[in-house]
Amino acid sequence: MTRQRVAGVREKAFGGSMVRSFGRSRTTEHSNGRTIERFSPETRSAIQAAEAAGRILLRHFGRVRGIRFKGTKDPVTAADLGAERCIRQALRRRFPAIGFLGEEGQATDGADGRWIVDPLDGTIGFIAGLPFFAVSIGLERKGKIESGVILLPRLSELFVAERGRGAWLHGRRLRVSRTATLADCVVSLWHDDTVWHDRRLREGIARLALRVRSLRIFGAAFSLAYVAAGRLDGYWEQSARPWDVAAGTLLVREAGGRISDGNGRPFSLEQSTILASNARIHPSLISALHGRPGRAALRRS
Repeated sequence: MTRQRVAGVREKAFGGSMVRSFGRSRTTEHSNGRTIERFSPETRSAIQAAEAAGRILLRHFGRVRGIRFKGTKDPVTAADLGAERCIRQALRRRFPAIGFLGEEGQATDGADGRWIVDPLDGTIGFIAGLPFFAVSIGLERKGKIESGVILLPRLSELFVAERGRGAWLHGRRLRVSRTATLADCVVSLWHDDTVWHDRRLREGIARLALRVRSLRIFGAAFSLAYVAAGRLDGYWEQSARPWDVAAGTLLVREAGGRISDGNGRPFSLEQSTILASNARIHPSLISALHGRPGRAALRRS
């Protein structure tokens, strides 16, 4: 089967599975048969917009064109731009009073909150042909994230969360891992090149690498979704932007995890350093990164 044929089959299967899982008014938690409350119209629209953007990304995957650089190591492609345009237009038609903040476009204000969107989180890996890229859509109202959608198009995984209603993957309720010691943890991180000019940060990463089972490098949306699903135990980044983490922070919290800044204090979208975990290992992560436990490490955000 040709690459084009395989991509088409994957895309068709992906689109169909998502519609069956989340296109109905209610969805079932497979583990015990309970029915959860239906998702809000905003969340359902975010799901549909993410699916449409995902189909655009899959059409470009493996043959990326139109690459330019916003910074030395910050590429943007025609796929990024097309996916964001698709999401913006879809959501604006349905909710004209909600503003929009996207990575590739300018912000627009809205009287009823704002969508915070990364149309392609993991562009570098996407260009390289790696499957760990995501579409991320969060809805913020009055400073709180009300719903979050993260789609991994190549892996056909759709993560959804609503504030106070839990986090879900294809109808299955998500829970963070129960790992309690760093030696048993798999932790992801992301950073820009400034970390290598900061001795304190370099030493912190080295301490963390020596104390955990494995240290991986994945983007924010993928990592936060996987922390929520219990597949990763923690995530740290020192160069986060709102669109990178808006949806993912809600997923982690609704799955029982913890989100803070790098010192254990409450996190806000205006901050660049984020630490996410299953909550159990949070103080140990801070201790490893800073070389000291500190009182802040014991406070929950």
